[in-house]
Amino acid sequence: MSHQLVIDLTRDAILTALMVAAPLLLIALGIGLLVSIIQSVTQIQEQTLSFVPKLVLVGGAFIVGMPWLLQILIKFTTQIIRGIPAMVA
Repeated sequence: MSHQLVIDLTRDAILTALMVAAPLLLIALGIGLLVSIIQSVTQIQEQTLSFVPKLVLVGGAFIVGMPWLLQILIKFTTQIIRGIPAMVA
């Protein structure tokens, strides 16, 4: 197993993880920012208030984006499995 192969596998794994996690994290960030603005305007400083909208919207985005997320993960997994013979040779 060459150093370049290890670097390529690591890069692909990191990029795949970012592609899967980034949309959900960006939604959580946007909702958190929106709720923070609303809390500062209304002066309601309840910490649990931001949790429920984040949970609902990230869960909904996960359900809606599940086919796309699975497609990315299946593509990565099949690429790794198909590359096993080249890795051990």
